[in-house]
Amino acid sequence: MKVLQKIGSFLGVGGDRSATAPQYVALADGLIITDSHTEAWFVLASSNTDLMSENSRDAELDAASSSLARTLPGYDCHLRVMWSPLHAEDYMTEAAGMFTAGGWEEWADLRVRRLEQIGLPTRHLLLGVRLTERTGQAQKVSRRGIQEGLGLNAHTVSTRELAKLDAQMRRLGRRLEASPWKAQPAAVEMLAWMINREQHRTTPLPAPSAAGVISGAKLAALTRGRIMPHPDHLRVVDAHGSVTAWVSVMTMHGFPEQMESPGNGEWLRVLSEINYVPDMDEDELPDDVDPASLILPVSPEASVRFRVMPKRDALKKVEAARRLAKEQRTSAAKQSAEDPGRDIEETEYKMAELTRDMRREDLTLVEDHPRLVITSTESLDDLRARVDAVITHYGGLGIEVSVGEEEQRELWLEAQPGDQLRVPDLGHTRDVTALSGSWWWGGAKVGDDSGPIVGYLTGSTPGVFRNDVTAGSDRGDATTTAYVGRSGRGKTTAMMLSMLDAGFRGGYCLALDFKGDLGGVVTAARRYGLDAHLVETGAQFAGVADLFTLLAAEGTDVARGEVPAQLSIAAPEHLRERGAETPITHATNAVIEAGEPATWKVIEYLRNMEDPLARETGEALYELSRNGLGAPFMGRPTGDALPLTPQPGIWVVQMPGLSLPGVESTRKEWNPMQRLSVALMHSMLAYGVTTAGRRDLRGLRKAVCVPEVHVLTATREGSNFLQYIARVGRALATSLLLDTQDPESLVKLTGVIEQLTTVAGFQLTTREQQDALAELLGLPKDAHSRALIQSVGLLPDGEIRHGHCIIRDRRFSCATVQWDIPSLELGKLLDTSPKAAQAEQNDAVTMEKAAV
Repeated sequence: MKVLQKIGSFLGVGGDRSATAPQYVALADGLIITDSHTEAWFVLASSNTDLMSENSRDAELDAASSSLARTLPGYDCHLRVMWSPLHAEDYMTEAAGMFTAGGWEEWADLRVRRLEQIGLPTRHLLLGVRLTERTGQAQKVSRRGIQEGLGLNAHTVSTRELAKLDAQMRRLGRRLEASPWKAQPAAVEMLAWMINREQHRTTPLPAPSAAGVISGAKLAALTRGRIMPHPDHLRVVDAHGSVTAWVSVMTMHGFPEQMESPGNGEWLRVLSEINYVPDMDEDELPDDVDPASLILPVSPEASVRFRVMPKRDALKKVEAARRLAKEQRTSAAKQSAEDPGRDIEETEYKMAELTRDMRREDLTLVEDHPRLVITSTESLDDLRARVDAVITHYGGLGIEVSVGEEEQRELWLEAQPGDQLRVPDLGHTRDVTALSGSWWWGGAKVGDDSGPIVGYLTGSTPGVFRNDVTAGSDRGDATTTAYVGRSGRGKTTAMMLSMLDAGFRGGYCLALDFKGDLGGVVTAARRYGLDAHLVETGAQFAGVADLFTLLAAEGTDVARGEVPAQLSIAAPEHLRERGAETPITHATNAVIEAGEPATWKVIEYLRNMEDPLARETGEALYELSRNGLGAPFMGRPTGDALPLTPQPGIWVVQMPGLSLPGVESTRKEWNPMQRLSVALMHSMLAYGVTTAGRRDLRGLRKAVCVPEVHVLTATREGSNFLQYIARVGRALATSLLLDTQDPESLVKLTGVIEQLTTVAGFQLTTREQQDALAELLGLPKDAHSRALIQSVGLLPDGEIRHGHCIIRDRRFSCATVQWDIPSLELGKLLDTSPKAAQAEQNDAVTMEKAAV
């Protein structure tokens, strides 16, 4: 029998090639059970390696090699790298449990339609490990043909056998969980999807039984497809006889003698980087077509069967190779040429070096058989265009890839879970570092695991970017997010997108807008049904920031101290020196005792007092209250604007004319505008602190948003406010969103930096600012990081790439991300450019004339 198998293998029809297809008996969490053996299957986690430091990469690579050498020696393993389209409609289901305010259905549908438009694929990493042969089942295989011909299946799995296999799977899983792949047992639904997807049918997946098992007729339904093999491809046929997909299985039969990582050694990580341009009729293309939209991903899938050799067997193999090389060298030396050949000498030396390394480290050999599965649902020509792109891409890396001619059936079956190695003569034997160095689990991964989708990854692996700025308190984590970068790069727009998502989550967002360009977020919020208010400086907004109103929930005792302090700041310095604080305090107390207190009433009380100093102070404050900066906090309300109230929605307080003094200047040096600016800021900061700390609002999601935060960091009071909110944000369910062009000043605020949960780093151009941003991102302060920060905001042609940045998430992972505005309409509403501001002003004038 062995002689016949060897002859068959030589002819290409050996026992491995001609073995029957796997017959599935049952699926359970982490288990695929066939009639002959059982496999444990695990879902592997991706690792964020694109921006990982060199030391971290080396450490993770060593850990992966060690896991292969220690955990999997002697096991037959099957690695699958697969892609699936992102099911955008699933986001609507998520939104129903996430959003509660406004027209959230329309808001979520906007993102769903955008996700459908960009069509991001999702990568899945699974590892199968052959556990055991099923005792007593092999003898029944010969009877299978009669039973299947009658439509019967006598193979079953007892509860006892299933429990035993589950225990074996979880024992191995605990060891793999400690690896860089963080393996978890694959859910039975995932395994059913993995098997069924090869049929390219739209039938729904079967539901597992109450015991969590899929078997019998439900399992048989997963493999009812028809596969028609051809010399260089396979055709998948549906129930009506139509071709639904064309598939080619490619072999990777030639690798360079030495490979680098990063570089061509990452031969599995680069799967997502392979693109092609489909053959299209020029007449079908629109005149304004974007050339970039014609470049599509190939999305090749990988199937790698491998077996890690036990170290003893590997040492024997290496030693045998070394001895053979030595014998060849000795034999060649005895010949007349007396030249053993450089290759022979080098082989002997490398085998001796490998033996030494294997004895010292967690290093052994692995036999691997890599295959690439290319699929097209368009046409055979499209499939061949994809195949050519794969060959070209790997050819540039020095790796030989080709279609498995005349062996498509065997190679396709070999790639199926539960099958076996069928074409053993197209494999490689090398050290485990060559396999782990492929970085199949590497790529880009950053952001929250759940929450609003606000963009997509732009690194080596595609995916969505989720960011929930209000979730830190729920996790018991920090609550501060920083948006850092040059003007015009999209950081303020990114913050506004976060504010809108927080608003739809039922949160209260207070934005202190010092630049005056956040008006668009109010318009956008109203457009999608959120309660939103814009408060500006000026007489029409008189009294909206009155401390008596803002602090009403805290009681009059708080206002009794805050209002005199605020008015003393606004009063001219010569009156303060003469003792104006005393009549101000007296007037405040009198107004409180009279009931329904207001700051404008305090000023009127001062104007009517008999004390000359009090009257002079009252007249000075009255005149200042008519100023655009003074009116919001001490002007008499006109009834045209609502006062600030901590209700769910978005409140933007625009203060573009604010002129705050520097930390080094004394109060005597302040001019009237600076005094009013500080007094108005006093109102807003006091309101922010008290609102964040109110016990009755602890259950309300809150966010304090500060664009151009350097305006606050330039003052002692502002810096203290930021650090206070950052430090107590978790306990008070209050998030802090900071937008700044100056990371140098931000890194000096230790209280803020320690509480950062997410950093969005946009383009910066000066060395000092780049180093400060690198520190915030957790990147090394070197030339590579500076070049990355310089280029992140640019397109390949050098033009500005708005919204593109580097994200550092709560796990301290970094990756490049594109913030994505889901519609042109929303983009126009959130536009912060001067042109947009002028258009908004013109629209307001037009509406005003129309009303007249």
